[in-house]
Amino acid sequence: MTSSVLDLAPVVPVVVLEDAGDAVPLARALVAGGLPAIEVTLRTAAALDAIKAIAAEVPDAVVGAGTVISARNVSETVAAGARFLVSPGWTDALLDAMKESGVPFLPGVSTTSEVVALLERGVTEMKFFPAEAAGGTAYLKALSAPLPQARFCPTGGISLASAPSYLALPNVGCVGGSWMVPGDAVAARDWSRVERLAAEAAALRG
Repeated sequence: MTSSVLDLAPVVPVVVLEDAGDAVPLARALVAGGLPAIEVTLRTAAALDAIKAIAAEVPDAVVGAGTVISARNVSETVAAGARFLVSPGWTDALLDAMKESGVPFLPGVSTTSEVVALLERGVTEMKFFPAEAAGGTAYLKALSAPLPQARFCPTGGISLASAPSYLALPNVGCVGGSWMVPGDAVAARDWSRVERLAAEAAALRG
């Protein structure tokens, strides 16, 4: 795996799964569409089993854990097979746990001070969340001049239409989004639609 989550694909699907049985066919559809990095969020009881299943059965996928907010989340998801970690925000304790995990991680930020604090701790790659609500492309563009060493994966409210404007920024490596895994498609197990939407997203470049 590349050492950076930000360089795996232009878009990282943010997946919420209610049924772990959907994890493998969903992951296969995303990989077939060209999106190998998959963030499974810890928002449901099925999340850990979903990560385990993808890690075991979809070798071309790089499965990660999202909504990581505690040291316990870190240890449980890495044990389940998560190959990267994403948090909506960070604390010193959470950052220490993620650093000690041995896998790449993207701690969440939404303010300049949080970015500077992470840079102080030697972290240069982070999630910008909630992207649209926190200032969107204008905010990230403003950060690029004083803090060029920080690179971001903006997530939160981003769509197929708005993603290219983020990807065009010099400090954005990829974006996170859920538009290629719409709830109705997952509920209907319409994996061909997911693959088609993933292919559209994978074709995006800045």
